[in-house]
Amino acid sequence: MNFSESKDFPVSSASLKDVRTFSREVFEKINLPQDQKDELVLAIAEAAQNIVKHGYKGVEETSDRMEIKISLEDGNLEIGFYDKGKAVVPGNVHHRKLDDIKPGGLGTYFIKQIMDNAVFKKDQKGWVNHLVLTKKI
Repeated sequence: MNFSESKDFPVSSASLKDVRTFSREVFEKINLPQDQKDELVLAIAEAAQNIVKHGYKGVEETSDRMEIKISLEDGNLEIGFYDKGKAVVPGNVHHRKLDDIKPGGLGTYFIKQIMDNAVFKKDQKGWVNHLVLTKKI
């Protein structure tokens, strides 16, 4: 099965529920074990949360939108995130130490555990950031 679906969302913590709902609806179309679908939704939610929290840090309110595109081609899942927030410096993206017990700071850890690859790419569509998560399924 090959397909591609995308949707844009307001850059806001309030949109994260809609991001998860969109992701679940897309993954319902793929014959995967439920636990794998749940992990993929978690990876997407964490990446979207990072856009809101870090890409727009210090921004009280914005009319900007983020786009999420989920594609499957020949068993290769690709999830693209597009936003116009603060430009990401890939070398600065890391999770906190696992033995530092406190809430938050593990989104990138979860993403790296769930996905095969996470890469920031240069985009030609006028977006500032383009994160691509991939997984062979």
